[in-house]
Amino acid sequence: MGRLTTHVLDTSSGKPAAGLKIELWSIVAKPELVKTATTNGDGRVDGAILEGDSFKAGTYELRFHAGAYLRSSGAKFDEPAFLDVIPIRFGISNPSQHYHVPLLLSPYGYSTYRGS
Repeated sequence: MGRLTTHVLDTSSGKPAAGLKIELWSIVAKPELVKTATTNGDGRVDGAILEGDSFKAGTYELRFHAGAYLRSSGAKFDEPAFLDVIPIRFGISNPSQHYHVPLLLSPYGYSTYRGS
């Protein structure tokens, strides 16, 4: 059965991004909040963000609250932060597969891809 997972690495510190708030939204006619989670010490959410009967084909958005995380980690940057909430919109076409959406984060840039 398929599932959705994520992992956040802070490339400016070279460490996992622990304590970063993430929201999962289902994008339909009106965006709907599905789940809120916080990364653990390894920069991951404990368990899958979405799985089982809730894991359906559709368009979703992960919103990574990078600005709050970076402030709490002591990162130095100008205010307002260049990056605050990072939205990553993606599609799930096959709910029997594993979708992994990692985020590589720094105060001035980010990168993502479909992982495994």
